[in-house]
Amino acid sequence: MAELHENKLKRLIMQSNRRGMKENDIILGNFATKNIGRLNNDELNTYEKLLIENDQDIYLWISGGKSIPSQFEKIISKIVSTLRM
Repeated sequence: MAELHENKLKRLIMQSNRRGMKENDIILGNFATKNIGRLNNDELNTYEKLLIENDQDIYLWISGGKSIPSQFEKIISKIVSTLRM
């Protein structure tokens, strides 16, 4: 059975807030809480794939310490843009 869209959003918010690395808990948790409902299906699927990645890599991509894989460039850009607000 396919996951309901509303349940997927709630799950992704929870996963964003409970990363295991405090910096990512804050960055991704805030992003997801405020923006997850605004993502289209492609962005949502990419964000879900991002959450599978290693926390250290995610943090380095967001902070500019490491090159961002092309599949995550757009979603990381969205995350970073919310940090500047």
